[in-house]
Amino acid sequence: MGLTKRIIPCIDVDVDEDGNAAVYTGVNFEDLEYTGDPVEMAKRYNESGADEFVFLDITASAEGRETMLETVSAVADEVFIPLTVGGGIRTREDVKETLRAGADKCSINTGALQRPELIEEGAAAFGSQCIVISVDARRRFDEQGEHYEQVDGESCWFECTVKGGREGTGRDVVEWSTEAEDRGAGELFVNSIDADGTKDGYDVPLMNAVCDAVDTPVIASSGCGGPEHAYEVFTEADADAALAASIFHFDEYTIREVKEYLDDRGVPVRL
Repeated sequence: MGLTKRIIPCIDVDVDEDGNAAVYTGVNFEDLEYTGDPVEMAKRYNESGADEFVFLDITASAEGRETMLETVSAVADEVFIPLTVGGGIRTREDVKETLRAGADKCSINTGALQRPELIEEGAAAFGSQCIVISVDARRRFDEQGEHYEQVDGESCWFECTVKGGREGTGRDVVEWSTEAEDRGAGELFVNSIDADGTKDGYDVPLMNAVCDAVDTPVIASSGCGGPEHAYEVFTEADADAALAASIFHFDEYTIREVKEYLDDRGVPVRL
């Protein structure tokens, strides 16, 4: 755990009734409520000591793509830390347009699952460091997986999902993560559908399974309720970064407070 661990705030962005980009927060990818303006929130997090910033277009509708790219550009003007943008990226041209709008990295989920060659195309054209593979994982307690972890005394595997966890793919998360790494992904962004918005802690068995299987940096996402959860996912799963939303959006903790908590306990962070 010698490398500096990263703390990353994330905003989920949709187009509101007036056609403007807005941030929403929910639980288990549902019950979304308005949270704020994406550009103002980005500016605040840039000033608060975040190591990186993630912008996710949670509906990625074709009608809203132009609005979102304009918003990405406005956000990029306000942040001077690495900016990852995801949502609806399905082609090499989508990657190009997103990077051109100001993103440093593109987070890809469904597009890569449907056509894994996109990872290789993106890495070859723009560099592996620009290609982040996002995995929306959910627990399954049956015999259809490939890699199993013990969860609450039961044998569990993790399935890749799409459409905010509402649709399963049958793909084993660990198997897909290793394939994505082999194809040139520069980072893995692992979300837990089960833990999303609960504030009960990251899905440590999930993060353990992925971190043990790959050498590519892993961002742990979903479930953070406080600094102790970041500490847990760093020390028990050796994730490279901890992403959080609600605790920062609603001023429950500052990024500085989380980092000081970690620093006090020997976790290397950038203060």
